[in-house]
Amino acid sequence: MNKEPLIQAGIDIDNVLQRLMGNETLMERFLKKFEQDTCYHDLLDAAKRQDIQQAMTASHTLKGVSANLSMTQLYDLTTKQVDLLRDNKAQEAFALIPQIQAVYETLVTTIRGE
Repeated sequence: MNKEPLIQAGIDIDNVLQRLMGNETLMERFLKKFEQDTCYHDLLDAAKRQDIQQAMTASHTLKGVSANLSMTQLYDLTTKQVDLLRDNKAQEAFALIPQIQAVYETLVTTIRGE
């Protein structure tokens, strides 16, 4: 897997490899499983329905996944969103969806090698 596009997409490769004890094969396997996780789609569904509780659960899960895979931009956005949801600022939290979508789509496309 070519690391440079992953870095440009917002993945801190050195950090994720440190977390995985330098195992590039394991990193590649986890990155390829990223798209299969349903939390992103759950978040979009929750935002569409204005379901704050589901949005909190989905965003918090996506935050954890992005932290574990050192996806810094996605982590930062979901951290901000979770904080806003906790502060009962749902409209501001849902307003972050387009940014989250853009970062997520860039990550998925890059991981696929497209």
